[in-house]
Amino acid sequence: MPDLPTPQDATEAALFSECWDAVLSYADLCTAGSSAARQLAAEAFSAGIREAREAETTTFRSAGRRPARLPRIPLLLTAVRTTAAAWEESGHGHKLDPDLRLWLNSDKAARYAGPPLQRPLALRGLRDMQEPDAALLWLAEVEALPQAVVARRLGLDPATFAEELTQVRGVFRDRCQRNHLDTPMDGHCRSYARLLDAVTRSTAADTPGDLSRHLATCVHCAEAAACLRLHGGGLPGALAGGVIGWGGLAYLERRRRAAEVRLGAGRPDPADAGPPDPGAHKARVVRSGLLVAAVLVSALALAVSMMPGGNSSGGAAAGGDPSDRQPVADPGFSLPVTAATQPPPDSAEPSRSAPREDSPEPKNPKPEPQGTQSATAREDDPEPSESAAPTCEVAYDLVNEWPDGFQATVTVTTEEALAGWRVGWSFRDGQTVGQMWDASFAQNGSRVTATAADYNRTVPAGGSLAFGFLASWESENSPAFDFTLNGDHCAS
Repeated sequence: MPDLPTPQDATEAALFSECWDAVLSYADLCTAGSSAARQLAAEAFSAGIREAREAETTTFRSAGRRPARLPRIPLLLTAVRTTAAAWEESGHGHKLDPDLRLWLNSDKAARYAGPPLQRPLALRGLRDMQEPDAALLWLAEVEALPQAVVARRLGLDPATFAEELTQVRGVFRDRCQRNHLDTPMDGHCRSYARLLDAVTRSTAADTPGDLSRHLATCVHCAEAAACLRLHGGGLPGALAGGVIGWGGLAYLERRRRAAEVRLGAGRPDPADAGPPDPGAHKARVVRSGLLVAAVLVSALALAVSMMPGGNSSGGAAAGGDPSDRQPVADPGFSLPVTAATQPPPDSAEPSRSAPREDSPEPKNPKPEPQGTQSATAREDDPEPSESAAPTCEVAYDLVNEWPDGFQATVTVTTEEALAGWRVGWSFRDGQTVGQMWDASFAQNGSRVTATAADYNRTVPAGGSLAFGFLASWESENSPAFDFTLNGDHCAS
């Protein structure tokens, strides 16, 4: 697996962190396992960065002429697709997703390497835009970043950002319209081109019946309609599907859910948060730990003062198990920049934090289940019989790790068919999940619960379910333990 390129300056280092997250997310869709995803992402990232740097240093003699190239993130995503195609050709296709292999050997994939006028309209339209405008459109529509975050990243005025985004959408539509008219097409499609332009410009115009029937049978005209219709919420799908190709819509869904997780329900817009600072995260964790301890002590004192008889067993009931409380620490953390910029493992700063007050029991290498429930777990779930053989098996894979965070995947194989699933586990060292894909999550103390998404809710008997997450850690990062599937314990 090649080493990731070294960033040239601090600005490129921050850009690498953002781009690597996107590349790894798409590579995970394209492969059959986490190790293959990491290898595909590393090869594609290195190739894409080389291509971007070569394009930036190339000089063009023609006056007023500029290279047609994509912004950094979509450029790297297309590098993932071309690297996967190279794997298929070189006999490494077994590492790829089976559906992707079928797509790579179809006419759909051939469009991306064929004549320029036959390539997807969204890809051509985005290439023909000025790179800053194309980056603005991609970050806002596909990566689903908040407007204030995109404005800060691109150096734009937040007060006029909405107006500028509207103008950029119009530029993209204009480029797609011109490319659509330049595309070789038969007379039947040509006769609908002007009508399609007029219908997609208006928010109130009804699509004529004959045009509607034509769009249902003509892929190229339907693709044009998706790019030209800026209203209705279809532009992100048109961009992702047209530029990335296979898995574009799945990637779009992942990025939207990742953006929602990063912001969190009810959390303020991080527009003024500034650049990520690894030291700031540790300071937040220490301050939050002290706050949690103070809240727990106050709650315990209040419960003792309100007890009528001062019974010790009643006091324990009134105080509650501290491990069942929701932590207030910010789950944010710094993503890795590159392998070359990561410090060696033995350089990690030793922990100076005091023992957690909400973990009175000593650590046990093989602890018994403590009954901690997550925010989404049902309290009436029956406890599994200790003598019953587990009907599921879990594989916990640490994909990557850096000084204050890590990435992991969880794969669960079930003997029984599932119409819905909920996977729970515990952490020993206070790790905090910050982002998850292919599942939603809730964390309560050391207990984490992942719940199925709408599209992967059902699992056949003998099948597997999988999801991944990013999390933070401090002094140690022991593997997760005590896995359950719908309340039943699983073998690890």
